[in-house]
Amino acid sequence: MGRETQTEGKPSASFDTVAASAMMKELQAAYCSGTTRSYGWRISQLKCLLRLTEDHGEDIAQALRSDLSKPELESYVYEISMLKNSINLALKELKKWMLPEKAKTSLTTFPSSAEIVSEPLGVVLVISAWNYPFLLSLDPVIGAIAAGNAVVLKPSEIAPASSALLAKLMGEYMDGSAIRVVEGAVAETTALLEQKWDKICYTGNCRVGRIVMAAAAKHLTPVLLELGGKCPVVVDSNINLKVSCRRIIMGKWGCNNGQACISPDYIVTTKEYAPKLIDALKKELERFFGRDALESPDLSRIVNTNHFSRLTKLLDEDKVSVKVIYGGERDQSKLKIAPTILLDVPRDSLIMNEEIFGPLLPILTVDKLEDSFDIINSGMKPLAAYLFTSDNKFRERFVRNVSAGGLVVNDTAIHLAVPSLPFGGVGDSGMGAYHGKFSFDTFSHKKAVMYRGFIGDADIRYPPYTKTKVRLLQALVSGSFLAIIRALFGRS
Repeated sequence: MGRETQTEGKPSASFDTVAASAMMKELQAAYCSGTTRSYGWRISQLKCLLRLTEDHGEDIAQALRSDLSKPELESYVYEISMLKNSINLALKELKKWMLPEKAKTSLTTFPSSAEIVSEPLGVVLVISAWNYPFLLSLDPVIGAIAAGNAVVLKPSEIAPASSALLAKLMGEYMDGSAIRVVEGAVAETTALLEQKWDKICYTGNCRVGRIVMAAAAKHLTPVLLELGGKCPVVVDSNINLKVSCRRIIMGKWGCNNGQACISPDYIVTTKEYAPKLIDALKKELERFFGRDALESPDLSRIVNTNHFSRLTKLLDEDKVSVKVIYGGERDQSKLKIAPTILLDVPRDSLIMNEEIFGPLLPILTVDKLEDSFDIINSGMKPLAAYLFTSDNKFRERFVRNVSAGGLVVNDTAIHLAVPSLPFGGVGDSGMGAYHGKFSFDTFSHKKAVMYRGFIGDADIRYPPYTKTKVRLLQALVSGSFLAIIRALFGRS
């Protein structure tokens, strides 16, 4: 049963298409009133969101612990602190972001001036994911509010404690006339997708992404899709091995135990270097999580039994299970799977053809590192790709030849924390981007505006059309002074 949380925090009994339609009318009325467009409203709502995160850090960490057994450090660093940074940046820069951008004009429209005005899209929908339920819910909402939109947030039902807390706190802190939270599962999401939105932001998997995009297409609604994919790590031999392994481990198992869209999905290295890399990974994993990783309080659990079964299926495939060289332990009662390394799994196995989204890490070996390009580019374009090398020429080739939503050299996942970089996918890993000003831009329409006075009204644009007018207009459109002179003097 879904529920819609308003300012008073009083949920309705159910949420279906009728309720969704009624809610849309209320939000459209709020948006059309002009309230959300004002700088004052945007700032006030961003401050409310900041106060929400500051007042309820412990509650948020507890909800994350309940849903994912997420370690407290991960909760504060990767969710709460990143949200605060995102809000503070918007508060600091919003006035500048809202200013019109000057645009150049041409001889064809002389005399004139032009600018690009950022205007809100209207009423937008944010459908978030369960793995980072606060960050992935509220970071897009920050952009939607900063851009002046009314917004509906649909948290993931797979993280029920986080969803309930989001609904409660948003209802208490935010302006319920323009900002709503709708809880629920497939039925509630379906009811939401039947409405005509001005933009939909969805974070999740490709299968649901296609459903969202198909629903949006019926209303010609633009979409921002963050879909993940198989994120590769290419490891050269000329590196600081210990530092590289620590960074790979933190990007894989230190980020929600592999349940992250930018988590390393597999490693590619040379046959010659693989033994050194594997030994170093084992040593650092034991140092981080102990000899019995299932008992480590610093390792998140698998989110639910369905995902546990999915990962078990990947691991237990006949041609894969024999490739485990480290880890593989699991405890279904606790929904825990230990960090697991596999060596040279078959390319046609399930684990190499699905996004893993868990603590399993295959290592593929090649004769020469350049072969990694073919492996990466033969599959779906990843959301992120990582390279560890000290070879500048190889680094340049990697950047030039690998297509991914984002690239990081000599680390993993940290580009997510840089607001001056767009975060988004390409191809199957998604479309559109956000973070920092990119969030403001993605929820804004860039409106072209041109200004002219009444002087300089030339006869050449009006009938009757003579050969001289045609030549002169062609010259003006080309922007060439020489062509204009020739046209004025009747020369071709």
